[in-house]
Amino acid sequence: MDAAGVRIYLQFEYRRVFCGRCQTVKQETLAWLASSGRFTKRFEEEIGRQCRELSIVRVAAKNRLSWDQVRRIEISYMKDLLAKQPMPKQLRAIGIDEVSITKGHSYATVVADLDQMRPIWLGGTGRKEEDIDRFYADIGPEVSSTIKLAVMDMWRPFRNSTERHAQQVRIVYDKFHILRHLADAMDAVRRSEYKRVNGQERKFIKGQRYTLLSNRANLEIDGKRALTMLLKANSRLHKAYLLKESFGQLWSYNNPTWARKFFDNWKAQLRWSRLEPYRKFADMIERHWDGIVSYCHPDNKVSLGFMEGLNTKIRLIQRRAYGIKDPEYLRLKVITSFIKDS
Repeated sequence: MDAAGVRIYLQFEYRRVFCGRCQTVKQETLAWLASSGRFTKRFEEEIGRQCRELSIVRVAAKNRLSWDQVRRIEISYMKDLLAKQPMPKQLRAIGIDEVSITKGHSYATVVADLDQMRPIWLGGTGRKEEDIDRFYADIGPEVSSTIKLAVMDMWRPFRNSTERHAQQVRIVYDKFHILRHLADAMDAVRRSEYKRVNGQERKFIKGQRYTLLSNRANLEIDGKRALTMLLKANSRLHKAYLLKESFGQLWSYNNPTWARKFFDNWKAQLRWSRLEPYRKFADMIERHWDGIVSYCHPDNKVSLGFMEGLNTKIRLIQRRAYGIKDPEYLRLKVITSFIKDS
């Protein structure tokens, strides 16, 4: 490694021995020398740590290496990290989600250990049943039998595969995916109201999509002022906004009975509201109620936001690497991103 800005090279000798039994030349193994034989182990570890924060191009320029050298070093570093923390032998709670790989609806499936709060598997070529089947095939039936809880969105192939390979599992639907459907319903109401009202009232609705979909606490002063004027001007949007803001309370209950009572009261407010997108959303909640109310059981309390944060982390990795086309490289980057380098 460089010292005080000075580039350091180490010249040394090590033994090469011809093996008469296997008829090959063996060379001496040195603990401080990397497997490539061109760098020290300590230098390669430093390059790997830099790649966790910087792009390959930036690391190569900083250390006066080629792009290919940095890439090979980083892959070796990530494999060493993964060898130190392999797939767990027991999994109590897992999270399953799809991640966009490239433009054009190209997906992969990512699975995380929600107890250790780290991804453990990334693979597949989409989000079909056979993609998540590959995960269960990789971990084997013994580890699959230890899974007690699986957090996922309301995508049927994920549920079908999970219930087939881990019959004892309890399904919990991800809160953030459900709230995303509610946000879509809110936006559909906004668009329908914009078409329904006259030009005088439209000026309050135009350009307020972000204002309606955001939490009021996250709005700046101008946004809060615009929201107040909009809700005063349109009673239907006012009703939809209040229903959207209150629905998140569903995940605060520890008793399924009280959660059901809350949802019934929430749904009853739609009776005379003429909010058709909200009625469709309520019907969707009814169809998936068992997976939603599962979170109310005290034993099923896990982090529902980790998978959403993991998706954000993966997008950051892809942007830093200017788009990763090698699936194995992306897999190593994602799985090692939450492993601490001791």
